[in-house]
Amino acid sequence: MPAPAATETDVSLRVNRRTKIVATIGPASEADDMIARLIGAGVNVFRLNFSHGTAGHHAQVARRIRKQADINGSYVGILADLQGPKIRIRSFRNGSVQLAGGDPFRLDLELAEDEGDLRGVGLDYAALCSSVARGDILLLDDGRIRLRVDDVDTRAVDCTVLVGGVLGSRKGINRLGGGLAAPALTTKDLTDISSLAEVEPDFVAVSFVSSAQDIHQTRDLLAHHRLEPAIIAKIERAEVVADEDILNGIVDASAGVMVARGDLGVEVGD
Repeated sequence: MPAPAATETDVSLRVNRRTKIVATIGPASEADDMIARLIGAGVNVFRLNFSHGTAGHHAQVARRIRKQADINGSYVGILADLQGPKIRIRSFRNGSVQLAGGDPFRLDLELAEDEGDLRGVGLDYAALCSSVARGDILLLDDGRIRLRVDDVDTRAVDCTVLVGGVLGSRKGINRLGGGLAAPALTTKDLTDISSLAEVEPDFVAVSFVSSAQDIHQTRDLLAHHRLEPAIIAKIERAEVVADEDILNGIVDASAGVMVARGDLGVEVGD
């Protein structure tokens, strides 16, 4: 059933409401009728998650959103959420392992994909060995698995499992307290930015921002493609929250901030 057309009062209330509603579009919500229903329900901004899908597909969805907004007599914004860096382990030979408290476990730069087992697993973050020290706590799979760093050399980190469980392939790694700082803009992000002319987003969200410079760099890259969307800084690094000067610099450089509770919550801890 098509969504009822918005009245002038409906549109005014949505535009003037101080708290806006942002809805993430995915496979279950990108059909025209669902987009129309979401607009009718009061969505102000549709988020396109660039961690998934292709630039071409996102552009197609953006066109559908704008068409349904026109039909409904509404204005809605489109937010392109860049993936950013995600530090991950590589894959296990059998897809996953069962780790128990007290087990030794190695994070090894020398192990390739599908070579992980109960003894250890590879990873795609070459700077890990220079970013951690003995006694650090590493959090895998959004904190479900906890490791204590026992020894570090140039190519591997030897750990003891503190909190075990099933660890699957390609899960993320965080350090309690933060400090695993990969660049905010990855090669994929640069490619996605170059394709945003097709999407024409009103907002671009930058993941894992570590300084105001990340925002300035993103703005310059967008300007190169003749795009001037508002830039949203995603706050998800513990070290950013802990440094008031850095945080204020990011806030000043951005049109808005998004507190990304997932990775930030893992790094900050209980």
